[in-house]
Amino acid sequence: MPVSRPVLASMLAATASLALLAGCTSTPDGSDPGSASATDEGGAPAAPVWNTSPASVAAIGDSITRAFDACSVLSDCPEVSWATGTDPKVPSLAQQLAAEESWNLAESGAQASDLPSQARAVTAHEPELVTIMVGANDACAPDVALMTETEDFRADIERAVEIIRESLPDTQLYVASVPDLLRLWSEGSGSALARTVWGVAAVCPSMLADPVAVTTEAGERRDSVRERVVEYNAVLESVCAADVLCRYDGGAVFDYAFTPDDLSKWDWFHPSAQGQAALAALAHERITME
Repeated sequence: MPVSRPVLASMLAATASLALLAGCTSTPDGSDPGSASATDEGGAPAAPVWNTSPASVAAIGDSITRAFDACSVLSDCPEVSWATGTDPKVPSLAQQLAAEESWNLAESGAQASDLPSQARAVTAHEPELVTIMVGANDACAPDVALMTETEDFRADIERAVEIIRESLPDTQLYVASVPDLLRLWSEGSGSALARTVWGVAAVCPSMLADPVAVTTEAGERRDSVRERVVEYNAVLESVCAADVLCRYDGGAVFDYAFTPDDLSKWDWFHPSAQGQAALAALAHERITME
């Protein structure tokens, strides 16, 4: 039966109204724009937004994050830790972020193989940001042949991140590069006191043994350690790049020109309180970058 003009006009108006209503209450894929499944203009899930002001910080890693030898000889000094320190004289990352809570779960002497267990411990606190600094001890072996293999290092880092992600999918990660150990040798090798301490305490022997030796063998040994550190940093960068809520420091710690004042007066290797403050500044700059 033919439809009259008035009826046809009414039907078209009703159809247009329904289409307009649908367009205002759903995304192109039919999802509610206010729901977690909302998509961007390309139809892909919207990427998480980095929070430049996390309210809680947890730190995992090694003696650098524990601020070993920063306040007194052969002891941790977490109150001046670059990540979670509470001493107002050393503005830590947590202080600069005005974090309401912070936890330092790093361990002096830790290697990458210890990171998964630290990651399990950190999940109980449900922090909004986890900082990771590890790798120096993997390179600081009794001998270059005993340095952690790069692929083993990768497996440990990947597993630690996986553990965090299994429990804390929305927690942000900041990954610091491993310091340039060759630069630390260069800064301290001219000091008789530093050389004595390195020898007596066997500090990072793969790099610092025979600190005044200028033989080809000694040079090759130091270069091998530096090359391994570069490999570790490449791993840290790539693992972090695979996680949308992870920021690598871009090699800032590796590139930082530590001076004697930045190093512990007890071992000429670990960061002093001043060095800890420098590490905190590097981290804060990266984390708060828009």
